[in-house]
Amino acid sequence: MNKATTMKRWAIAISLMTLGGSISACATGGSGTSWKEEVLLHDGSTIIIERSFSRGGRHEIGQGPPIKEQDITFTVPGSNKTIIWQSEYSEDVGRSNFNLLALDVLNGTPYIVAEPNLCLSYNKWGRPNPPYVTFKYDGNTWQRIPLVELPAEFKQPNVAITVDDADLFREIDKHTVVSAATIKALNSRLTQPEYKTILREAYPTAAGSCGEMVYDGNGGWIGVGWFTDQPSFDACLNYCRQEKMSAQYCPCATLFKGK
Repeated sequence: MNKATTMKRWAIAISLMTLGGSISACATGGSGTSWKEEVLLHDGSTIIIERSFSRGGRHEIGQGPPIKEQDITFTVPGSNKTIIWQSEYSEDVGRSNFNLLALDVLNGTPYIVAEPNLCLSYNKWGRPNPPYVTFKYDGNTWQRIPLVELPAEFKQPNVAITVDDADLFREIDKHTVVSAATIKALNSRLTQPEYKTILREAYPTAAGSCGEMVYDGNGGWIGVGWFTDQPSFDACLNYCRQEKMSAQYCPCATLFKGK
């Protein structure tokens, strides 16, 4: 078995793991579902959001398909403007890019806190620590912003974090709107520090078991060690050519800069 085949198989296995190293189970929800949630904002007010997800994408034999896409729809308080945020499918990740953690609004501007959806997405989005990807709505589109620009008023995740969850589905079946109190109770079962509060400082175990990988541009991922272990910049470029990686994806210029 050659190196590329070995690493691509390893990448597929890792893609099924969360940042903390546990397996994501497909409990219920069929091909997808939709529901309404009450979201408690930082100022004590609440809004109702509509959420949905669909299934599809790459998965192991014998396992159900993962969540392929997620979206939320809401109206900004004090306005009649309806906004949609989507976590879309991408082929390089093989599923949706993000899991939603928080939605909040300050001075009429909505913000999103999301986490990369498993290891491939974590590598794709720059291995953030804390493991968040944050967005601000600029009036027309969602723009990614650095965590330092997320308003300090936003303290805690406030939406259902684990949407592929039997307890959440039972609440959806029982209620027209899943209450903010129920969301808080469901989230309280999660033990990872990034789910207890919105962290602002890096911490040592943020990456969990996610090894550093680079996308090869052909649907696979390769451990970065195969590049850093090369004896020279030229050898690294040769390895990229061997793996049929274009200059767009070859990491050698960055890894050997100044050497």
